[in-house]
Amino acid sequence: MGFDDIPETALDWHRSGRGAALATVVETWGSAPRRVGSQLVVSAAGEIQGSVSGGCVEGAVVAEAVEALADGRPRLLSFGVSDDEAFAVGLACGGTIRVLVEPVGGSLPEALLAALVEARAARRPVAYVVNPETGQGRLAGPDDAALRARFRADASGMEGAEFVAIHNPPLRLVVVGAVHIAQPLLQIARLAGYDPFLIDPREAFGSAARFPGERISHDWPDEAMAAHGLDARTAVVTLTHDPKLDDPAIRAALGSEAFYLGCLGSTRTHARRVARLREAGHSEAEIARIHAPVGLDIGAATPAEIAVAIMAEITQVLRRG
Repeated sequence: MGFDDIPETALDWHRSGRGAALATVVETWGSAPRRVGSQLVVSAAGEIQGSVSGGCVEGAVVAEAVEALADGRPRLLSFGVSDDEAFAVGLACGGTIRVLVEPVGGSLPEALLAALVEARAARRPVAYVVNPETGQGRLAGPDDAALRARFRADASGMEGAEFVAIHNPPLRLVVVGAVHIAQPLLQIARLAGYDPFLIDPREAFGSAARFPGERISHDWPDEAMAAHGLDARTAVVTLTHDPKLDDPAIRAALGSEAFYLGCLGSTRTHARRVARLREAGHSEAEIARIHAPVGLDIGAATPAEIAVAIMAEITQVLRRG
């Protein structure tokens, strides 16, 4: 499920006395506008933030959430959406959607929600596991063998009688080298749900004029990456062709849990890169993690096409391993 601020908003509303009930999509049909795990928070006054559908069931969910806040009990709601209703919100056909409503401070304890919010703030992958029928919930981590596949796939859903809401940290993309390809790459990455970060100590290249609105570091790549942090939800792409800049970044990425490392350059350039990494003491297994030449082989020629190929390969590695 996407990483948004719905749990944080729910905790803030509850603590401020406005009341908060979390509504979560636990099951839905294939063409639904909001995926399983999508959430809506509702205050006691009926204020809302977030979404559980394209608008066809929100009104009923809000009414049930206000009632849940009054009695402290959860609700498992099922809605049959007609073809006409579905068409009105841009869907080809209707179906069924199930929504779990949990009042904070009632069936959803404040301490449990606070622990979830704390894990998210610390970028720790966490799952909220709840029985929709009883309202009993708990937190679980990626070390839970039964949930590893769901963490990897970012896939919330039912596991037997329990609903598992996956809260992975936001995806991040670190790009080393403020070259032409980086301009469309950062834009495409953001559209794909990544938080991009650009590194280039050459201030003339990594300027705000060339990359308006982007987060840019002019520190040396390994220093910038150490400060930024690399984890299992981070992809790294090097684009400079300059070993003085790319190699420190590559070595830092190889020593991290970054799920993807791609490096621009021809096969000949990569062969020289591999020789340098071997000389620096990196193992064959570490070197094999590098995707080079970077990007899927789709015949890309322009900077924008190369950026598409890079994001396609990152997506393939993320989703298929």
